[in-house]
Order: sequence, then C-alpha cells, then structure tokens
Amino acid sequence: MKYDQTLFLADDWTDYALLDSGDGLKLERFGNQTIIRPDPQVFWKPQAPVKSWKADAWFDAKAGDDERGQWRKLNPKAPDTWPMEWDGLKFKARRTPFRHLGVFQEHSIHWAYAREQIKAAGRPTKVLNLFGYTGMMSLACAQAGAEVVHLDASPKSNGFGKEHQEMSGLQDRTIRWIADDAMKFVAREGRRGNRYDAIILDPPKFGRGTKNETWRFEEDFPALLDGIVPLLVDNPLFVILTAYAVRLSHIALGQALGDRMAPFGGRIEMGEMAIPEQKSGRMLPTAICARWQAK
Repeated sequence: MKYDQTLFLADDWTDYALLDSGDGLKLERFGNQTIIRPDPQVFWKPQAPVKSWKADAWFDAKAGDDERGQWRKLNPKAPDTWPMEWDGLKFKARRTPFRHLGVFQEHSIHWAYAREQIKAAGRPTKVLNLFGYTGMMSLACAQAGAEVVHLDASPKSNGFGKEHQEMSGLQDRTIRWIADDAMKFVAREGRRGNRYDAIILDPPKFGRGTKNETWRFEEDFPALLDGIVPLLVDNPLFVILTAYAVRLSHIALGQALGDRMAPFGGRIEMGEMAIPEQKSGRMLPTAICARWQAK
C-alpha cells in the first residue's frame, strides 16, 4: 500500500467564502448571508477587529460547548433558510441549533473527486454514502451517473436531501434515502450480499441511531471499517473517510483504512481538510481524512 500525504483544500466555491477569522471566531459568507461562528482552533488574530465585522447572524455557544447554543439574528430581515449552489448542485442553507448551516462546505473537495472518479470509471457504478447528512455527496455521485444508497440516522436530514435532489433537477437519478443505524445497516448489507463500487464514510464523534443506538467513534470505528470491506466489489473505485473532533492524526486514519484495503492494492491519500481564507492566504483546518483509490 502506498501512502501519500496531502492538503485537501476546498477552494472551489463561489457561493461560500471564509472572509476573516481570529480570536476564536470566524466570519463566513454563505450565499447571500454573512454569519459569525465560534471555532476553537482559531488562536490567531483577525485581519480586521471582530467589532468591525458585519453579519446577519451570530452563533452564541454555550460555555464549554462550541457545538450547542443559539443564534442571535443581527439582521431581522434575514430568512432562516436560503438557497445556495455548488457547481450546478442546489441546496438550502439553514441555521441549526448545533451552529451548522446544513452543509459542510469543506467536503466539496470530496464531491468533486467522487464525481470525477465515477465519470472516468466507464462502467455502471453503485455508491454507498454512510452518515450522508443532507445529501450533497449523494447528489454529486448521482449527477455523475452513479446509483446511490444514502444513509443517515436522521429522517429530517434525509428529507432535506430529497428536497435538494429536486432543487438540483436530479429527480430522474436513483438515490435511495434510508434512515437507519449505520452499523446495523452495514451488517445487514453484508448478509444480503449487496456490493458497492465506492463507499463514503463521514462518521461523527458521537451520534445516535434511529432506535437510540449509540455511536462512539473511538469504540465503533474499527468495527465499521471491518464491516465495509465485504461490501466492496472485487475492483472498487474509491473509499472516502473523514473524521471530526477526534483524538487521531490523519496518519492513524489513513493507515487504519489502508490496513483494511490492502487486499485491493492501490494507494491512500491522507491529510487535513481546510478552507482558504479570503485575501490573507491563511487556511482554516476543519477535519482529517483519508481516501483509498485503486490507482
């Protein structure tokens, strides 16, 4: 197995921009709205003083928990949901109680990659997207011609995904939107003998399944990796794995994936995911990831 380290920089947006960051905060433009959110990794100073930042909304995090809190709307006329687009795929941004906007914009680097791999394969392609959230990866794969099985434990997220599929004009593409626990679904797919050309995994640090099953990354991640290998066809195209807020380096993530994919040969790309900051040349780290591909 060959291992390559790289920086996965999401620099292909027109509808999103990281405008400034510093003092534990980041100023971002999502479509036609500008927001301020906390970020525990931002130890540097902003380009402009935070008090000079202009925004439509500000997320106030609870003490000791940057994920939970509440939004403070600074522009009373700013809608709670609004349209956005990435390279022909249309979706809605929305302010959630967990400071997120319904999309993880740094994943665009993987959307583009998956789309290119599927188009270049020259064969019918079946993709499994685990922990698929609101469906941007599933839409990118379907747009490229793949048959997609999208799984997320949240029926609400799947509902948003279906809405985004319609907004993007992809109603004629095959996407199965499934609300289920990832571990149980993978086990059942193995017993059923279903196989996939590509698998995408974006597991959270902690989560719950549809029947209140508990997911803890450090405990369940190895078994999940073991479970997906039997689901792959003999000549798979790619596997994409991302991880957030876990006590792992990208090297550990890449080598764990490489260990399971060794029978297929190929190579592993691993590294940090980041977003470029407008004008300054700085980069905001967001997650770690690893990608396996056959060549």
